[in-house]
Amino acid sequence: MGMKRFMSRLGVGAAEVETVLDRPDALPGAVVTGLTTITGGSVDQEIERVLVALEATVEVETEDSTWHEQVTFGTQQIGGGFVIRPGEKQSGRFELPVPWQTPITDVAGWHLHGMKIGVRTTLSIPGALDPGDLDPVAVHPLPVQETVLAALGDLGFHFHSADVEKGHVHGSDLPFYQEIELKPSGEYARRIKELEVTFLVDGAGMDVVLEADRRGGLLHSGGDQLSRFRVGHHDTDRHAMAGALHQQLQALGARRGWF
Repeated sequence: MGMKRFMSRLGVGAAEVETVLDRPDALPGAVVTGLTTITGGSVDQEIERVLVALEATVEVETEDSTWHEQVTFGTQQIGGGFVIRPGEKQSGRFELPVPWQTPITDVAGWHLHGMKIGVRTTLSIPGALDPGDLDPVAVHPLPVQETVLAALGDLGFHFHSADVEKGHVHGSDLPFYQEIELKPSGEYARRIKELEVTFLVDGAGMDVVLEADRRGGLLHSGGDQLSRFRVGHHDTDRHAMAGALHQQLQALGARRGWF
């Protein structure tokens, strides 16, 4: 094996890939489009596959430690089966579907701290190392998701944090799920320390999962309580949504005699 070919397998002088997105913004259930360009390195290289995928930063938690890892999802092959010559360029367009349950990263022009989603483009080259190319994507809420968050704001809840946790909840399609953590004020603050909201979206609508971290009292202990209800994509009346959420929170409280 020539020294150049050996070094290309270590990533030195290897073919490179670059992706330019048409727009750095997306919605769940939509598509991300862009142009991918492969530039040949110092030797001929066989490109087995050209892959694009969404990538999320995901929190992994065990009993004694917590760390973050990068998880790809929605992977799609957009080319392959050719040889790229030194200095040669080959380009192609792609459309990458964004799964319904992709975590949202930005709300009303405000980035949710810690949320990272991007498009990862990689080359499958026999025996070579390819770190690929990552392009950030801002995932905005669907109208019904935005309505739920705005209605919770009307009820006195405000954003505290958000994370994407590895694992599944009933009805989740991806190897992780997002939790948006809100702090209460007003009447809810006397009973709830924190409210976590998870959106499980599909083509027909969305399940809203509420997890209330309850405050303890003289007659009852604290702890977590879950509630779940279904809405349609057309349910974007903010006042009506606030009423539905209030009923859910009352039901959570009624199980312990809060309200």
